[in-house]
Amino acid sequence: MELLDVNTLGFLVFSGFMAAFIDSVVGGGGLISIPALMWTGLPPLTVLGTNKVAAVMGAFTSFVTFVRSGKVDGWLIRRLFPISLLGSAIGVLTVRQIPSEFLRPLVVIMLILVLIYSVRRKNWGTDSTYSGMSMRLLMLSGLVAFAFGFYDGFFGPGTGSFLLFAFLMVGFDFLGAAANARALNFASNIAAAVLFSYFGLVDMAHAIPMGLAMIVGAWCGAHVALSKGAGYVRPLFIIMTTVLIGKQLLELLR
Repeated sequence: MELLDVNTLGFLVFSGFMAAFIDSVVGGGGLISIPALMWTGLPPLTVLGTNKVAAVMGAFTSFVTFVRSGKVDGWLIRRLFPISLLGSAIGVLTVRQIPSEFLRPLVVIMLILVLIYSVRRKNWGTDSTYSGMSMRLLMLSGLVAFAFGFYDGFFGPGTGSFLLFAFLMVGFDFLGAAANARALNFASNIAAAVLFSYFGLVDMAHAIPMGLAMIVGAWCGAHVALSKGAGYVRPLFIIMTTVLIGKQLLELLR
């Protein structure tokens, strides 16, 4: 494993911390970490694999932090976690055969709808109205977990926003939705990280320092969210969804 120069190392550590701080709450950290890794000159597929290996370290930290806080619904996540894991694995295997770019226009439309809905319902997610799962809702949740797991392995941008929105739709408040979304996002990150590593598409010299910084960033981000509550998560969710829309639109116009 080749050692990095001090400037590159410092850049990756800073980028990893900032990416994980945001990602631990509402997702979207890839907007920072992926361009940072591309700047170092790694090949595109290696950038994706290296990012997933680093991101899974931060995702694990925020997941554990939220579990310890009691904000994660253990009964629900135990059932959805393996489904998200499977979906992501199939997504990674699929993206090696089919280009993922055709999804971009659909993702932009979906993010815009999520943003409009979230902005219009001003008090949405302030209080939790979730009272449990019917069998029909559980089956639908399983399909959603698989779909977004697949999407995360196949393409990725906006996964955290979509998952958070899905948990809001079943009645969680913003903080509870963020906690449970991070649990499923951790599952999809695990599968992607393992498979990218298996296919030799990870540069550990870049992944390890960025991942260690992400552990710290995720811990800080999750604790800030827990201390400030839904009033902090909601505006951050709206800001990051808006940024994601802008990023995807720019990519479409190129």
